[in-house]
Amino acid sequence: ILIDIILGLFIYYIHMKTSVYSKNFIVTLAILPLLVSVVMMMVNGNLGTSVAILGAYSLIRFRSLPGNSREIASVFWAMAIGLAVGMGQIYFAIIVTLVISLLLILFYKTQFGDVTINEQTLKIIIPEDLDYNHIFDEIFNKYCNSYKLVKVETTNLGSLFELKYNVILKTNTNEQDFINDLRIKNGNLKISLHEPSVSEML
Repeated sequence: ILIDIILGLFIYYIHMKTSVYSKNFIVTLAILPLLVSVVMMMVNGNLGTSVAILGAYSLIRFRSLPGNSREIASVFWAMAIGLAVGMGQIYFAIIVTLVISLLLILFYKTQFGDVTINEQTLKIIIPEDLDYNHIFDEIFNKYCNSYKLVKVETTNLGSLFELKYNVILKTNTNEQDFINDLRIKNGNLKISLHEPSVSEML
């Protein structure tokens, strides 16, 4: 249990230093190895207990919000350490924690994996009577290197359309000007521009 707490706090610290975080998430990371180890000690070869715990984990999975890829990696890291310690592989857990920590710090401090293309997801709400096929082309050509309509769906009981685009913005594009020009075309309805989520990238 002491090893779990120490390694959990170590994971907590590394995640704080290498990623954006919330207090709730990093506190969860700190205690997750201990929780997983306790589960492993409770199972201890008991098939019935294993099935019951599997069902409990499934409920937790479907009642939790998806995170970004960095948060998912930290959760798997904490669970793996908890499993290793719960199975008695303490030295292995310590070595894995140190290796992963060094890799994360190395990747974070260097330019490894830096994004050179500003790809974002754009969602635009338009009235149902507006022809969306080419209405935004002029604006996209002004602000984007490339764009693609990937999804169209109805909303608000069919009175509105939601358009989803994958866009690659030009260097030094002013996002506020981009959105303001789009608002003129869509009647000042809702527009959102954000980085693709994990589910959108898969």
